[in-house]
Amino acid sequence: MSSISASASEFINAPTTAPTAAPTEEVFSPHTSPHIASEAVPSQPLPSPQTPLTPAITTQHSKLWRPKQVLVTPDAYEEAWGQQIIARVQALGIPVTRLSQNRITGLKGKTEQETYAKAKNTMAIVNAPVGQLKLTPIPPSADWQFHLAHGCPAHCQYCYLAGSLSGAPVVKVYANLPTILENLANYEKENQHTTYEVSCYTDPLGIEHLTGSLAACIRYFGTRKSAQLRWVTKFDSVDSLLDLPHQGHTRCRISVNADPVSRTLEGGTATVEQRLQGVRKLALQGYPIGLVVAPIMAIANWQTHYETLFNQVSQALNFECDLTFELITHRFTPKSKEVLQSWYPKSPLDLEEANRSQKRNKFGGVKYVYPKDTMAALKEFIQSQIDARFPNAEILYWT
Repeated sequence: MSSISASASEFINAPTTAPTAAPTEEVFSPHTSPHIASEAVPSQPLPSPQTPLTPAITTQHSKLWRPKQVLVTPDAYEEAWGQQIIARVQALGIPVTRLSQNRITGLKGKTEQETYAKAKNTMAIVNAPVGQLKLTPIPPSADWQFHLAHGCPAHCQYCYLAGSLSGAPVVKVYANLPTILENLANYEKENQHTTYEVSCYTDPLGIEHLTGSLAACIRYFGTRKSAQLRWVTKFDSVDSLLDLPHQGHTRCRISVNADPVSRTLEGGTATVEQRLQGVRKLALQGYPIGLVVAPIMAIANWQTHYETLFNQVSQALNFECDLTFELITHRFTPKSKEVLQSWYPKSPLDLEEANRSQKRNKFGGVKYVYPKDTMAALKEFIQSQIDARFPNAEILYWT
């Protein structure tokens, strides 16, 4: 095991660019995001083969997530990084409530949709549980995973967290960041490259304006000789990361999808074009980058829609850069289906088991994936699109 070459506190205490005035961005909720299925705003159907594709083209920044309330637990309030997060939030004019106990309560509504809306408009500043300091592998994405937060501000109607999150989907951000970072070196092996994924339970860029935690991680990994940070996002506000001393030790990835999928099912996020402009900025600053094409869906006329996506990618990344691809097809479990249908009762997302094949894990758990012939067609087409446009890029995995 390698030792820490520099105290994590050096990167925690490095200057951060905190917001100084309350922005005018509206709060995302099922009623303010046009992509969210609700009584107020019905979902748009996925296109039929005859529906013309009209991808959104813009270089303006997307709206930042602005929770209606921020809660802070007693333990988190005592943390220096917790105080830094509180200062950022207060600078935006967002009310902060100091709790009397280290539990988050009071978010349950009369219906599942009411609970969802209330939780999604709440950020809680808490300490990461001690158990999270025992890292677990996360193949094929990385050697290890660690967490800056638990919960995501986006409203993706296929959310893979739906089957693993318990309770209301409140966004919990971690105040004990120095402890989290100092623990990472225990998992490095001398003279061996070690990768760490930080996006398993949140979108770190989607909350960066409120926490500054992603920038602190990038600074920290910039000092590690054989460790690399990996994160992925559906947002585009990367300007605060451009001048950090990353030393090429952080791979920044964006999640992209065909326009009908992104436009219809990914509420409260940046457009694909905005994400591409964000990752372009990062690549031009020397960051290794990646595209996570997920979840790949066999929607009507999918070949045309995914070809259009890769045309967009080619236009945005029209220069040599360190680029990887990760390709993930859509799948769901019985539990995730139940949760998603309670959150988005009018979603057009196809969750019919009859259209899928069953796949079981070693513990007997079931997930529903595309049939073999559909998977083979998707894989051949997507990989051919990448090979034709990015012959030097590496496809890390297909699943």
